[in-house]
Amino acid sequence: MRRQSSQCQNHAKSSWFRRIAATFVVTSVLQFPMSAIAQVENSKPLTNFINQATYTYTDPSNNQKYLGASAKTQATPSPLVDPLGRILGCAGNVLPDYTGFSVAVYEPDPSDPTGTELGKLLPLTRTELPDIPNNKIPGGLRPNIENSNPYFLTNTAPLGAYNFLLDPNLGQIDPGRTYIFVVNPPPNSIYKQRRIKIQILQSTGTENNNVVRYVATSLDGQPITLTGQTQTESTVVLVSNAELQGLDLLAFEFTTNMCQPEQVQIVKTGDRATAEPGDTVIYRLSVKNLADAGLDNVVVTDKLPLGFNFLRKSVRGEIDGKPVTITAEHNGSSVVFRSDTAIPQEKVLNIAYAAQLTADAARGSGRNLASVTVLRADNRFQAKDGPASHQLRIRPGIVTDCGTLLGRVFVDKNFDGEQQPGEPGIPNAVIFMEDGNRVTTDINGLFSVANVLPGNHTGVLDLSSLPGYTLAPNRKFKERNSQSRLVRLEPGGLARMNFAVTPTFQEEVKK
Repeated sequence: MRRQSSQCQNHAKSSWFRRIAATFVVTSVLQFPMSAIAQVENSKPLTNFINQATYTYTDPSNNQKYLGASAKTQATPSPLVDPLGRILGCAGNVLPDYTGFSVAVYEPDPSDPTGTELGKLLPLTRTELPDIPNNKIPGGLRPNIENSNPYFLTNTAPLGAYNFLLDPNLGQIDPGRTYIFVVNPPPNSIYKQRRIKIQILQSTGTENNNVVRYVATSLDGQPITLTGQTQTESTVVLVSNAELQGLDLLAFEFTTNMCQPEQVQIVKTGDRATAEPGDTVIYRLSVKNLADAGLDNVVVTDKLPLGFNFLRKSVRGEIDGKPVTITAEHNGSSVVFRSDTAIPQEKVLNIAYAAQLTADAARGSGRNLASVTVLRADNRFQAKDGPASHQLRIRPGIVTDCGTLLGRVFVDKNFDGEQQPGEPGIPNAVIFMEDGNRVTTDINGLFSVANVLPGNHTGVLDLSSLPGYTLAPNRKFKERNSQSRLVRLEPGGLARMNFAVTPTFQEEVKK
């Protein structure tokens, strides 16, 4: 009897559960987050999603009502991921002025097969600071409190700082996502736009899959690490209070070092335009420091044309008129010059040497190429420039109708176009000739080119070689208000090209 009673009880229970399954009504209680998804200082913590089902049942045999509830299902929303960063100088130093700088995150152009062109700006979740409760707008983070994209930098502390909040709930950190981080300098800046591609990789983490891996690749060729690398892979662990812990997804610090694209310049000049076998030509290599730091470990490689014999004992070096030790290594047609002397900012290292033409020079091109590599003294980044070329015309014998071009670059104080006593010459100024050759002035601002064929010749003053100067207005001859000069050289004659400049002064802005 007990066994039958037990079977009857079990049958009654199973029938009761079947009826519940057939007749109960489910009501869901959802608790949505009322504040920021991203947790910030002095804000309330993240609110969890809680889903629970409740039911009621009335037994028809005795009209007794039963109440019940299912287990709670809880889910925590992902926090916005905060990539913090700063715009810094090439050596990691703070820039003197951030006015006009902006940063932005773009999606790649889908029509570009290389994945390097900019598409649309990445839409970011709007934030606010301070956080207003119950308005469904996540709390923000300084300095980009509204999560603007692009974000414009200011000169307020911390200088050069910026941040973006990426939303995992929108799939913005899913593996395979690619972004292009862009730094835009202000107009007329010495810096150029920077572009870095960010690729999110497949996660290998075990902490709720909260480990994010990404590869950052420089698209402009400039380094993105202090060791000079142009590509790096990083791993970041995401936590719910990433903002408070200072963790970030995209470590933009490595992308924001702003280095001048042209940190060194090499100019190759010669003392003549035409030569014949047996002549000796004097070459000068001018290496100018365009960076905001000293340059050392100077290595200049010069490849001589066929038939040019390098004269080792002729090598000389100087900076601001002071001798500098230069070592030379000659291997075939290549000559390598080295100097351990650092080139200060805005200074020029001049290297002069001689080469003698042999009979084979008539079969060569007469063009030689020179390039330079240096290291920044502060962060050891490598910079280079070149090749700079010089074309020498080779003739079987020099004819008597060749002439000479000469001129000077000077500070014109009275704007008459002529150098007067007390008007100093400008050294290391560069003049472009019509054949592509360049000439530089000596310490007194003078230059000359011998053995020039007769005819019309043009010279153009390179104003970029004269920082702080511009063309001086000529009040006597309007046709000389140009940075180019056209002269006619008579056979065996002499033609002059003078360039008058004046300092540029920035007017003070009245407040």
